Amino acid sequence: MSNAKVVLEPAFQGAGHKPGTEIWRIEDFKPVALPKSDYGKFYCGDSYIVLQTTCKGGAYIFDIHFWIGKDSSQDEAGTAAIKTVELDSMLGGRAVQHREPQCYESDKFLSYFKPCIIPVEGGFASGFKKPEVDKFETRLYICKGKRAIRVKEVPFARSSLNHDDVFILDTENKIFQFNGANSNIQERAKALEVIQHLKEKYHDGVCAVAIIDDGKLQAESDSGEFWVLFGGFAPIGKKTISDDDVVLETTPPKLFSITNGQLKLEDTALTKSILENTKCFLLDCGAELFVWVGRVTQVEERKTASAAVEKFIIKENRPKTTRITQVIQGYENHTFKSKFESWPVSSTAGSASTEEGRVKVTALLKQKGVDVKGITKTSAPVNDEVPPLLDGGGKLEVWCINGSVKAALPKEELGKFYSGDCYVVLYTYHSSDKKEEFYLTYWIGKNSVQEDQEAAFQIANTTWNSLKGRPVLGRIYQGKEPPQFVALFQPMVILKGGTSSGYKKFVEEKGLKDETYCADGVALIRISGTAVHNNKTLQVDAVPTSLSSTDCFVLQTKNSMFLWNGNSSSFEQQQWAAKVAEFLKTGVAVKHCKEGTESSIFWSSIGGKQSYTSKNAAPDAVIREPHLYTFSLRNGKLEVTEVFNFSQDDLLTEDTMILDTHCEVFVWMGQCVETKEKQKAFDIGQKYVQHAVAFEGISPDVPLYKVNEGNEPCFFRTYFSWDNTRSVIHGNSFEKKLSVLFGMRSEGGNKGSSGDGGPTQRASALAALSSALNPSSQGKQSDERPTSSSGDSEHTQRASAIAALSSSLNTSSKPSSTQSHSGQGSQRAAAVAALSNVLTAEGSHSPRHSRSSPTADAEKTELAPASPHQLEAGHEDVRTEPDVSQEQTANENGGQTTFSYERLISKSTDPVSGIDYKRRETYLVDSEFETVFGMTKEEFYQQPRWKQELQKKKADLF
Repeated sequence: MSNAKVVLEPAFQGAGHKPGTEIWRIEDFKPVALPKSDYGKFYCGDSYIVLQTTCKGGAYIFDIHFWIGKDSSQDEAGTAAIKTVELDSMLGGRAVQHREPQCYESDKFLSYFKPCIIPVEGGFASGFKKPEVDKFETRLYICKGKRAIRVKEVPFARSSLNHDDVFILDTENKIFQFNGANSNIQERAKALEVIQHLKEKYHDGVCAVAIIDDGKLQAESDSGEFWVLFGGFAPIGKKTISDDDVVLETTPPKLFSITNGQLKLEDTALTKSILENTKCFLLDCGAELFVWVGRVTQVEERKTASAAVEKFIIKENRPKTTRITQVIQGYENHTFKSKFESWPVSSTAGSASTEEGRVKVTALLKQKGVDVKGITKTSAPVNDEVPPLLDGGGKLEVWCINGSVKAALPKEELGKFYSGDCYVVLYTYHSSDKKEEFYLTYWIGKNSVQEDQEAAFQIANTTWNSLKGRPVLGRIYQGKEPPQFVALFQPMVILKGGTSSGYKKFVEEKGLKDETYCADGVALIRISGTAVHNNKTLQVDAVPTSLSSTDCFVLQTKNSMFLWNGNSSSFEQQQWAAKVAEFLKTGVAVKHCKEGTESSIFWSSIGGKQSYTSKNAAPDAVIREPHLYTFSLRNGKLEVTEVFNFSQDDLLTEDTMILDTHCEVFVWMGQCVETKEKQKAFDIGQKYVQHAVAFEGISPDVPLYKVNEGNEPCFFRTYFSWDNTRSVIHGNSFEKKLSVLFGMRSEGGNKGSSGDGGPTQRASALAALSSALNPSSQGKQSDERPTSSSGDSEHTQRASAIAALSSSLNTSSKPSSTQSHSGQGSQRAAAVAALSNVLTAEGSHSPRHSRSSPTADAEKTELAPASPHQLEAGHEDVRTEPDVSQEQTANENGGQTTFSYERLISKSTDPVSGIDYKRRETYLVDSEFETVFGMTKEEFYQQPRWKQELQKKKADLF
């Protein structure tokens, strides 16, 4: 920002110094920091500023959201907007700013407060009407959203219910979920997370949960109890359309330049080059507006642009709830960039922020007394962390493709790949839980012909189908082999030329020289990898200029085998080079020569001595954070929507999702996705790769996988806090979530639409209903139940109601019945009405808190887990304690079990003994842990394992 005046708002001091969420509420037109215990609680009468700080590539990235309550005054909302600008100025003027109207919040904002936010009536100005502690107020909520769910309190009345939405009725002793007959399965599933949230927050984790399905006649006490709360059963009305139901349409983007507060339509193709760094622009996408701010614009220009956008909203008669996102040049988000035809990725993009990030990390480590001389701008990233690899000891099969024919490679040839050929690889192994798994890929040489490439895909896909979709199926291009693929071969060597007839024909037709590797010919092989998962072994031109001081080479001639070690090569490379030499020519004596000691025979074999490079090769691209997307096809064009702060819960069984890690792309398919759609997975994946190449700068040859739910490989699961038990639960999203959270089964899940369960099922249902209505028959009665002189008549009335209901249900099953369908319907209606009257009468005599006995409630709550921690017991990544016992650590360290950061780092000059070296961070005291990682231990261990490991490596605690 040019000549930006940094406004030092006292409340913002120290903001953005560590990853995480920070919140301020506007009080008397000033921001006041909220205590963390109030995070997620928003009052409808207030406005808030929310700062989200994330670390990316060593630099901090900022998102500032100002949330406007529906009852917040215009002055308060204006203050929030102004203070957002001030906070941005303090953070360097590069934050993405988001306007978040209540009920229309962005998915990104809601992802900070999973599973939901539930705005509370009142506000600072009104004194926050605090409810009485001892008085529980029954509330009715409506839930909308498949992933980022929006929860809104509605009047507790039957008129609020409808057939299209999902509702939650929160009472003192029980939480009911009412599923409208036309409601979305995934919204039903998400609402269960809200129930769990309410249960933990307002019921101390102890209360019963009941599911009520609209339109289904259920002979259960839960259903009757639910309708009693609404005054008895009666039909509910149709949904009335409100402002909340109006979904703004996304329109083709229009770009306006903003000069002196005036908007001018840019009637041209949308390209990045249009955006000038001295101007501000408005991108109108209908449902959302973006304000793009040039890096060198003045503060006053930015304020003028914001005012012009507000006038634009009024002039165009857009809703006041329209979301506005402001992005700064160089820090555009994916959504903004995707609106353009393309977005060329600059090689210098983010370099300034990355350097700033290094400075912050260096300063932090200096505070801890760590030697930071090696942390420089030019230092290459060291990535010696071993990624998840497939379990060993499996069966490896490789076929070389020759037209429509596949030929199995003999065992001694496994690991040899020709760049002019294509291969299909199948690895069958058993995972740690003894489950048989399959890793199926097809490898495409860079010089292979189109015919072989298509045949490789067809053969791999046929194999995938024959194994009923159980394998992960991958497409791998030469030069982009992932670690899991490379590690299967010991070693993997890519050779020149090809053996397929298609390749031979191509070389002949083009008049090219056939350079196919021959065991008796001259060949120069470069070895640049250092480990089993990243050894890169490639045949290069047999000329001196191919040599490099940083690598090892194997030179093969007709009569000799040389192993040449560059002066800057590692010991591991030299070991791999010896292994490659033995692999290519088993039993042949190898002549070792170090750089500078070569014989004349060596030089003559590659055309004579010449100069070659001694510089380090450019390091691989820095690994970025993974992103999960949903997608849609609009006029043949792929449109993606990001799922922020994703978890395993976001993998919905009815959907196909895309996980982009920058190093590979996964197309994940739920169990309920149709078979035809699953066959299109690679087409979808390829469309996404083309999209990501244009907007995110990934390689067009990135490995592409398709994965079926329940068969996720370890290198997919590592990006989630994975619970294996969830993938083996069958059913739709709602049924799965119901089982996971509450150990319950959906009553309507496996029933046919006819409802003919037979006499036994009806008898069981009636018995359960009778038991529910006559608790005294079980020998148990609530002490709080009011007495009545008309008890005998009530029992008679119950019996009559049950008899009427029994008659109506059983009539339809009698083949000799001559009663008409309309008569049956009337009889059922009369039975339900009689039952409703009984329940209503009893409900009017009894206080709500005595609806069920404590014993009954206790029995019902046994279905639900006691706490979220127990729910996570099956997760792979929740272990927070070291494997070494505290007693052992204490014995070896004079009773001490916590240590300083300087002693725990892997390069410490005074290292600690008797600890679990894979869990060094657990031995830090809490205050020092927060200093090193910028978060509490609890927050740290809630992250995915890959993110934990990355942060531990940066802090030298691995």
